[in-house]
Amino acid sequence: MDRRDFLKSASGAVGVAAASQILSSVAQGEQTRETEGMLYRPLGRTGERVSAIGLGGYHIGKPSLTEQESIQLIRQAVDRGITLMDNCWDYNDGVSEIRMGKALAGGYRNKVFLMTKIDGRTRSAAAQQIDESLQRLQTDHLDLMQFHEVIRLEDPDRIFAEGGAMEAMLDAQKAGKVRFIGFTGHKDPFVHLRMLDEARQRSFHFDAVQMPLNVMDAHFRSFEKDVLPVLVREGIAPLGMKAFGDHYILDSKTVKPIECLHYCLNLPIATQITGIDSPAILDQAIEAAHTFKPMTAGQVAELLGRTQESAQQGKFELYKTTPHFDGTAHRPQMLG
Repeated sequence: MDRRDFLKSASGAVGVAAASQILSSVAQGEQTRETEGMLYRPLGRTGERVSAIGLGGYHIGKPSLTEQESIQLIRQAVDRGITLMDNCWDYNDGVSEIRMGKALAGGYRNKVFLMTKIDGRTRSAAAQQIDESLQRLQTDHLDLMQFHEVIRLEDPDRIFAEGGAMEAMLDAQKAGKVRFIGFTGHKDPFVHLRMLDEARQRSFHFDAVQMPLNVMDAHFRSFEKDVLPVLVREGIAPLGMKAFGDHYILDSKTVKPIECLHYCLNLPIATQITGIDSPAILDQAIEAAHTFKPMTAGQVAELLGRTQESAQQGKFELYKTTPHFDGTAHRPQMLG
């Protein structure tokens, strides 16, 4: 079976436009509005509900922000209804987790669904990173722990191998350090589908999967077309990221930030994780949730028509076409 046949088989060869409309209707039918108009959606079949906008962990650890500014942003986000907190063991050499841990102290930890990620592909490397993340985040458990940057064809093999990272993750779950397990990646839907297939062969069910979802992904090497229907069908929570492709999608001058976020929220996802590094960007994320209404097929088509030409060859999705966003490629020692 070649790559194209595998993708069709794995995704069920559904008509993408029709599937998107059907699945969006299902997802939006289950969402609720509560704190200050924030949207909340089911996290797959875990029984949890999370805010439809998640706070990205990378940006709050950037050197351009002071620690106190980061702490204030995180707490303001929680106070305004954002409950899903994203992070990663390697973000800003641990600074992102340290700052988030400080921000969630004093009662804030119990208000959020806390997620982080590890890079380790061996049992020993993964176990060490899990414990380091717990220490930095000042918590005795993570609500969701994900294998980070599943971007290589061999990553699923290494994670599920004897002595691989999955053993450490299951040990952590058994010990109560981790509640739910997922994985992330940004390179190619084929790798995501390989990871899901490896899990299926071992009767393992992921709770969540994180991937790029945006107005340009729909046109090029599309996670929306090839992976999202599989997740919805199997009850795995889809977590969107890279609504703006860092800043590159906005650089195309084809869409506005609020349109990008509304497009993502129109998909059948549990949450769209977005980087927030200033009060203005926090306001923008909150506004997107407050003003979101299910888009018509015509509105979706118009938006995708605007971005189609710019999306060709992944010109504005550099995380797919270059190693620019591949942290574990720049520092392979993190894999173990």
